[in-house]
Amino acid sequence: MNNPKNEPAENDDRLYPEHPIVAASAVIIREGKILLIKRGHEPNKGRWSIPGGRIELGETVYEAAQREVFEECNIKVEILRFLFAGDNIIRDDAGKVKYHYVLIDLLAEYKSGEIVAQSDATEYRWVTPEELPGLDMTPQLRTLLMQTMSH
Repeated sequence: MNNPKNEPAENDDRLYPEHPIVAASAVIIREGKILLIKRGHEPNKGRWSIPGGRIELGETVYEAAQREVFEECNIKVEILRFLFAGDNIIRDDAGKVKYHYVLIDLLAEYKSGEIVAQSDATEYRWVTPEELPGLDMTPQLRTLLMQTMSH
């Protein structure tokens, strides 16, 4: 099916899932700055985040993070280590689980390529730790990024 805006379809299994979806994301650091992307669709559409997405069957966590970074930003990264695992559970007004992701965040280092916001990313920017408090992102992500940059 042709979906030029790459938006989730009505029958998308990410919306009101039957089970949690496992996703891998990368905190990419280059010259003391973190790469952030602005999400193109839900959950967290329009908010700043880190590149990442669903782990595909047969793919390792590291492979998924590298693939997602390439799909969203057109760059290659080296995964350095595990950072954090947590949940993103969003309920609708009736209390039913609308989205449920198990997030695995990894620390990565930029290796090559010119960044192009694509796939789920509508824009990107490199930010310093001092810029993080003023950006629209989840509190959980802000805490993770602040802790990562302070070490």
